[in-house]
Amino acid sequence: MARTDVVPDTETSVAPSRGVPLALAGAAVGVLLAVLWSARLVDGLGVDAADGILGRDALKDDIPSSGAGVLFAFVAGLAGTFTACNVAAFGAIAPMAGSGGGRGGRLAGALRPLAWLTAGAVGVAALYGAVAAAIGPGIPQLSQDTIGNGMPVRALQALIVYVLLGAVLVWLGLAAFGFAPDPLGRLEDRQHHLRVLLIGALIGGFVIGRPYPLFRKAFAYAADTHNAAYGALLFALIALGNVAVMAVLFVVLALAGGGRVPRWLNAKPGRAARVTGTALVLFGTFTFVYWGIRLPARFDYGWFPTMPWNAR
Repeated sequence: MARTDVVPDTETSVAPSRGVPLALAGAAVGVLLAVLWSARLVDGLGVDAADGILGRDALKDDIPSSGAGVLFAFVAGLAGTFTACNVAAFGAIAPMAGSGGGRGGRLAGALRPLAWLTAGAVGVAALYGAVAAAIGPGIPQLSQDTIGNGMPVRALQALIVYVLLGAVLVWLGLAAFGFAPDPLGRLEDRQHHLRVLLIGALIGGFVIGRPYPLFRKAFAYAADTHNAAYGALLFALIALGNVAVMAVLFVVLALAGGGRVPRWLNAKPGRAARVTGTALVLFGTFTFVYWGIRLPARFDYGWFPTMPWNAR
């Protein structure tokens, strides 16, 4: 029986006449989102949600025990779902949905790519958490130092990390359209999960340099323990919280109407590739522009339009 859970060949399945407008539209929407985005609003909603889940002031109250730290880590990840340092995770829905249902039923077909994506995210986050906890509070992500025009060292780390992640997401999007070499090439012919695993690893990379206040608190708590295993556990739970909402949304879309979304994506050659490419270019552009152009402009490095609700 032929496999139905693989991503279509994206290098030749998208006609340039259809791919170019979609890629440009995705990039334009990504830039517009970076202009309009209100970090104050979104971050505040996340903190309020964490307060409600934990039943206390998530930012001000101390984490009383290692067990409470475990719960706090997952809640911090969940609360940061829609922040600027994690919203690009939703770009993973398209490539997962485009992989189609599996032979083991619709639910199994939905859970298979989700499991690989989660493995990539948790693996990278746990590794970073272990290293961060072993190094301790002296790690740059917890530094209070500033450079140049007052840019915090931790902000510079976030800039470098997220610009790289955004660029990789855009590259993967362009590769889906066939406009750039596919970094996975023919490896995916033998290892069909590689693309989703890679995107999951990129999502796990969002924890590296992440400036979200709740995450910094969890980070500081893990670093104070100097326990690599505990740091790995906390960061793995943060990654799980980061992808939880996206995972539920993906499963709902995959199962709704008897798997209507995957069937629609795979009904015509190139459709899944076009949707995947557009989503990755959109969220990759947003990540690149928000952190690589908008953030430096806050410290007078270059210029970026400022909406009234984002004025200092």
